[in-house]
Amino acid sequence: MLLVIVSGLSGSGKSVALNVLEDAGFYCVDNLPATLLADTVAFLRDAGYGRVAVSIDARSGAALGGLPDSVRGLKASGVDVRLLFLDAKNETLIKRFSETRRRHPLADGRRTLDESIAHERELLAAVGEIGHHLDTSEVAPNTLRGWVKDLVDVDRSGTTLLFESFGFKQGIPLDADMVFDVRCLPNPFYDPRLRPLTGLDAAVVAFLDGLPEAHRMVTDIGDFVARWLPAFQRDNRSYLTIALGCTGGQHRSVYFVERLAARFRADAPVLVRHRQLARGESA
Repeated sequence: MLLVIVSGLSGSGKSVALNVLEDAGFYCVDNLPATLLADTVAFLRDAGYGRVAVSIDARSGAALGGLPDSVRGLKASGVDVRLLFLDAKNETLIKRFSETRRRHPLADGRRTLDESIAHERELLAAVGEIGHHLDTSEVAPNTLRGWVKDLVDVDRSGTTLLFESFGFKQGIPLDADMVFDVRCLPNPFYDPRLRPLTGLDAAVVAFLDGLPEAHRMVTDIGDFVARWLPAFQRDNRSYLTIALGCTGGQHRSVYFVERLAARFRADAPVLVRHRQLARGESA
């Protein structure tokens, strides 16, 4: 059985993720109490379901503390468990609740929205530590749908390396395990011919390929990841997210992600995300 557990902050896109999985043929259970996970999985496995997705959120309260043990038990029984933890920056969550005029699930008349989000983060802390983070801040629903599909479809024969480009103007992604800053390199943005292009375009690639320091940095970052990857594998990490940042997330960081992904594809499952390109960002 393949079991995908969707958890995370209210307003981070859990419903979008669960809908994607339902469209992909998963048997989906929304808002499952954490204490019922093992029994629900056993029932559905006996009923012949091979692809199941469940959503578990902060409304399970103190029972969330036992979820890591439940996940370990399911894995020991042969279930392929993938826990996706959706997160977003506080200002993004507040904006989404304001736009939709929805009430936060933990609001009780005594907490402000800020306080409700802080309480939810506290309740979900143990769950977030065992899941693969997806930072949905400033991410369109269609982009999130694509990311969820990629994470479910990827080969799980080893630790999956997820290389992610971003722009420091938008802040460091919450889902990054390693962060590398490539802003010290010359910026193609200041060349009028290259400004509207991205690190996926041949002219930008040629510009950066012509910089010896870019080659050295790609090599140094790649060697660092390769040196420490076995330690993360020994720690049974399912995913390792390496984030590369430049000023706007359009040129240099995109180039580095593509170069590093090409280096590691022969040795490990690899995924690529370009956060700002997905939004049509410039600079």
